[in-house]
Amino acid sequence: MTLTAPPAARPAASGPDLTRAALSGRRRFTNHLATSAIWFAVLLAVIPLALVTYTVIAKGGGVMSLSFLNEDIPNSYRREGGGMGPAIVGTLLITGMAALMAIPLGVFGAIYLNEYGKQRPLARVIRLMSDVMTGVPSIVMGLFIYISWVLLVGEQTGFAGALALACLMLPVVIRSSEEMLRLVPDELRQASMALGARKWKTTLTVVLPAAISGITSGSLLAVARAAGETAPIIIVTGIVFSPNWNLFDGSNTALPAQIFRNASQPFEAAQDRAWGAALTLIVIVLGFTIIARFISSRFAIKER
Repeated sequence: MTLTAPPAARPAASGPDLTRAALSGRRRFTNHLATSAIWFAVLLAVIPLALVTYTVIAKGGGVMSLSFLNEDIPNSYRREGGGMGPAIVGTLLITGMAALMAIPLGVFGAIYLNEYGKQRPLARVIRLMSDVMTGVPSIVMGLFIYISWVLLVGEQTGFAGALALACLMLPVVIRSSEEMLRLVPDELRQASMALGARKWKTTLTVVLPAAISGITSGSLLAVARAAGETAPIIIVTGIVFSPNWNLFDGSNTALPAQIFRNASQPFEAAQDRAWGAALTLIVIVLGFTIIARFISSRFAIKER
């Protein structure tokens, strides 16, 4: 008969082992708590966005039609039917003119700040003014254009609205473009200059192509932001009921102004037009955003 020894007793955990186990459990608890808080924050952000999107689509989708996109705006808020053709035309023209003014000037300003100005006094002043203009309310910018342009020329025009939107877009384009240029490695500049290229040619042929995807994306996002501004358009462009293709002659209108004017009326027909205009504006802004992402991805692929 063979006798077997009883199993040895498991040694008790020492002090350092208990400390490590406690720390590991505390880390897991902290990680789960932080993850839950992050998902809760995401949920808080998504729920209002989903509700707004659903409401606009549900109420604006019933109004949307080809005639709504083409017909003139009714000259009475009580009238049913009509469309937002003049507002769509005005939105595209005013925003396009604003982009034509703000994007080149903003990119050139960013090139000066990052490539030439650096920390010189003029560059510091431009950065400071860009930061200040970024926080200026849009209605203040509308009042500035009204006093400095509308009263000077004697009439409200679509070009005045484009000036106001350009002033709102300019600091965004400057700061976003400067950040993109700052991300370009200095080794690329040094290599170009080592081959005998001048600074302006290095900036044009090396630095800009390397940062063009971010500059394009930031610029188009600034355009999308400006397309939804209401206060400057109401103050400086006036109102029309039929399309005005001339930005320099006569009043104009845009979708944000029509949303405000129709939504503030007690008539059901006007409120329906406001919902339809809101959905149209969301689609336009979404289109700008998709174009920005597409162009950015295309340039990124070419850089690779």
